[in-house]
Amino acid sequence: MQLEIEEAGNGVTVARLIGRLDIPGAQAIDLRFNVMVGSKRAIVLDLSELSYVASMGLRTLIMGARTVASKKGKMVIANPNEEVLGVLQSSGVDALLPILASRDEAVSAVAA
Repeated sequence: MQLEIEEAGNGVTVARLIGRLDIPGAQAIDLRFNVMVGSKRAIVLDLSELSYVASMGLRTLIMGARTVASKKGKMVIANPNEEVLGVLQSSGVDALLPILASRDEAVSAVAA
């Protein structure tokens, strides 16, 4: 599991999750992810290269969303594949984290 973090301008941070967000994947990124959500207020989670998400990965995303929301920030998900989208919707994560079709749309949503 990889976490690539980049600044997209206008105070927006884009975090690309690459690989499988299962127990080992969540453990591999948790420290960097938690530092990012603790220090940023406008975050796009680019899931275009995330192939799988399990319950531990959902926990990571939910806790991150709560941290950002507690600072009056915004975090959204961009471009998940169909399998990941299905898991996010069936688990109710989409009620907490808006899911947008493209990275550009997501960046605009959190920058506003």
